[in-house]
Amino acid sequence: METENILETIKMISDENLDVRTITMSISLLDCIDSDSDIACRKIYEKITTTARDLVKVGQQIENEYGIPIINKRVTVTPIAIVAAASHDHDYVKYAKTLDRAAHEIGIDFIGGYSALVQKGFQKGDRTLLSSLPEALAETELVCASVNVGSTRSGINMDAVAQMGEIIVETSQKDVMGNAKMVVFCNAVEDNPFMAGGFQGVSEPDVVINVGVSGPGVVKAALEQVKGQSMDVVAETIKKTAFKVTRMGQLVGTLAAERLGFPFGIVDLSLAPTPAVGDSVAQILEEIGLESVGTHGTTAALAMLNDAVKKGGIMACSHVGGLSGAFIPVSEDAGMIKAAAAGSLNIEKLEAMTAVCSVGLDMIAIPGDTPASTISAMIADEAAIGMINNKTTAVRVIPVPGKGVGDTVEFGGLLGHAPIMAVNQAGAAEMIQRGGTIPAPIHSFKN
Repeated sequence: METENILETIKMISDENLDVRTITMSISLLDCIDSDSDIACRKIYEKITTTARDLVKVGQQIENEYGIPIINKRVTVTPIAIVAAASHDHDYVKYAKTLDRAAHEIGIDFIGGYSALVQKGFQKGDRTLLSSLPEALAETELVCASVNVGSTRSGINMDAVAQMGEIIVETSQKDVMGNAKMVVFCNAVEDNPFMAGGFQGVSEPDVVINVGVSGPGVVKAALEQVKGQSMDVVAETIKKTAFKVTRMGQLVGTLAAERLGFPFGIVDLSLAPTPAVGDSVAQILEEIGLESVGTHGTTAALAMLNDAVKKGGIMACSHVGGLSGAFIPVSEDAGMIKAAAAGSLNIEKLEAMTAVCSVGLDMIAIPGDTPASTISAMIADEAAIGMINNKTTAVRVIPVPGKGVGDTVEFGGLLGHAPIMAVNQAGAAEMIQRGGTIPAPIHSFKN
């Protein structure tokens, strides 16, 4: 590398919060399936602890050798609703505890895959997993869960949407942090290294290494150098910056895969913020020229940011995947928190923004007395945006018992803190109670 490029990368890391957000090992559990759940859980524990035993060590080695911060080391597994379906258990909490025990044993930060894919209907294992979600999340520490309720090809399973609203309410009553570890998707992807929605798709290799890179602070710093210039220049600056960040991710992913002895999968270039000052997607949008994120123009600025990030990433790496784009989790972004507290950012504007960003309504704290049907309606709206636009959307909302609009809640660590945001008081219970399926859109028929 040229000296100038080396110095630039050092500055990005030291001053602009550039990091590899996660090295995620994705492990198939299909060969662990057994009708005896005790045997299946033993196989699962052994496979994870054997396959991923060096994941944390290798991540730390790369971090020390290259000076690149690697914030999280994670594992994703085959959706447990598939793996556990062969058993006759009436709940799958045992499987969740097995995943949690394995995660603690190998020293990782999170394990994802306590998941079900129900976009076109329920199988036996799906129903059992969904009913066990509140207890499983309350009784584990590192397990993350996800449920895919819709897709462009299949439409939206409104029975699942209705049930997930009830599950989110029940989960908040057992453990308010449980919903921070659970996400509801439309068009979930199989190679997502980020939590809480990561799982190992059935079309993935037996074991594969995926990397998630983040750099909101780097993008903001680059835009500070082009103040007052046209949006063409802004887009080009973001593309060039995303290219450099993705290159670093590919380097880390390739090294990790070689040392662990498994294939390298994808780089997920997602501008994932943290509560740290200078590591905010909202502040990127404000650098573009918004007085506050949430004002008019926010959706347009975010659309350009998301597109430019993807264009730069694709040029830098032949295997870009996952969610890749800009995340807008309210509690994890200092700028989003500020805007929400000031009233310039509300849930309705966030919903509009999700039409053009990476995921959806993410890490939003809402009043603890919000009806389950209202939460289901929020999920339905997000799923509709994903289904119609053929993109991934998601909902991770957190009802906080005993809290109302104007209060705040502290989640800690990378999850940050958040103001309780107002929810529309008009109900949608009659619509949600209809159940059934919202059919796939006409443009889903591609063959």
